[in-house]
Amino acid sequence: MKGEQDIDAIRREGLTGRQLRMARRVAQKHGLAPTSDFDAVRLLRDAGIDPFQRSNMLELVVPQAGGSSDTDRVQLPQTVPVGGAGNLPSTEVNPMERRMREISDIQADISRRRRRKMMLLVVRLMFFVGLPTIMGGYYFYNVATPMYATESQFLIIQNEGGGGLGPLGGLLPTQFANSADSIATQSYLQSKDAMLRLDKDVGFVSHFSQDNIDPIQRMDPDASNEEAYKFYKKNVKIGYDPTEGMIRMEVIAADPQVAAVYSEHLLTYAEERVNGLSQQKREDGMRDARIAYEQTVDQRRAAQEALIKLQVENGVDPEAVIASIRGQISNYETLLLEKELELAALMDNPRPNRAKVDGVEGDVRRIGVQLERLNERMNNATEGTNSLAQQAVSLQLAQADLAAADMALQSSQTQMEQARTEAQRQVRYLTIAVRPVASQSASYPRKFENTILTFLIFAGIYLMLSLTASILKEQVTK
Repeated sequence: MKGEQDIDAIRREGLTGRQLRMARRVAQKHGLAPTSDFDAVRLLRDAGIDPFQRSNMLELVVPQAGGSSDTDRVQLPQTVPVGGAGNLPSTEVNPMERRMREISDIQADISRRRRRKMMLLVVRLMFFVGLPTIMGGYYFYNVATPMYATESQFLIIQNEGGGGLGPLGGLLPTQFANSADSIATQSYLQSKDAMLRLDKDVGFVSHFSQDNIDPIQRMDPDASNEEAYKFYKKNVKIGYDPTEGMIRMEVIAADPQVAAVYSEHLLTYAEERVNGLSQQKREDGMRDARIAYEQTVDQRRAAQEALIKLQVENGVDPEAVIASIRGQISNYETLLLEKELELAALMDNPRPNRAKVDGVEGDVRRIGVQLERLNERMNNATEGTNSLAQQAVSLQLAQADLAAADMALQSSQTQMEQARTEAQRQVRYLTIAVRPVASQSASYPRKFENTILTFLIFAGIYLMLSLTASILKEQVTK
């Protein structure tokens, strides 16, 4: 009864089939004759032998010296006759328990791998994201030199009134200048020329090369103009709003008073440039109008001198002389016609008065002779290179030239007045809406915002690198 109780206790231990088979082999090795695998465990324990000790397991592998032949040695596992199956113990294990045990092993392995991957992820995030963010925050809060910003606003307007409108011209309204002038002014303030002029006047490079500025924001004292211009564009920000016509300028410096001084000088440069732009336009327009006016004056003077010269050379008015000759010819022709009619009337009388007939005939003859003389004089006046007609044509051409010169002079005078009015309208003024005032608190760096931005940048870089590595790994494993 005691042996059966021990076997029941051993059966409740949940030994595997492999362990039971090993126990039987160990029992046979020690010369025991167990009736079952559980009985083999009981006999070995009663003999003080641990069937599952590692040394006992290794002894099963080493062949015994002087052992029996293959036919005498019992090999396990071995086939058992059908009739003897009832003498062997059952090696079957509950499938449900085995499945549950395997599932628990898999879950434990998954949890272990998950914890390991999570730890690696945390380490990578701390190294690639957390550490740069901490370094950036430390720089912004403890190392970075505070920078002061001075803001100002100004706009460019043009005169809408003309200069020739009397005292009311200055009272007419003004309007914003076109965007080209504002953009030109903005471009000049952001140019290298303005930077060099500012450095020459108030020492832009020397200010940003001071030792009290942190190394990242400090400029090399021997920096080239290109490197200094990079600092200039970073610390002088200018924006133009086309809807309002306003130009906004922000100047950053390590000293608030220096930032205000820089802003004042830049506003002065902008005002000079605006005046230069409008002055150039006015001078160009007035110069062209003035040149055209002087040319027309010279042309009129030349035409007038030519007319006077012709009049002096001719001594008389050719047209008046020709008109006088034509009038005389017309009068004599009329008188000759009357005399011929009178002579015809006398000749119609059967017994005309000879004295009257002779008198009328003499008148006709004398009038004819005078007409011939007048016609000859008329022919001489209208023929030849120096005839009265040629002189009259030359005089008419000279008068026409003078009239054209008068019209051109009048038109030039009108254009001159228009150019003067347009020049008055092209006057540009720079009006400062917000004057620069020295700041009392630092505007840069924005510590919290820059720290968050650093975190986002490095997190984005890490995310892109992780995605790239995952995609490449997937492509390689395919």
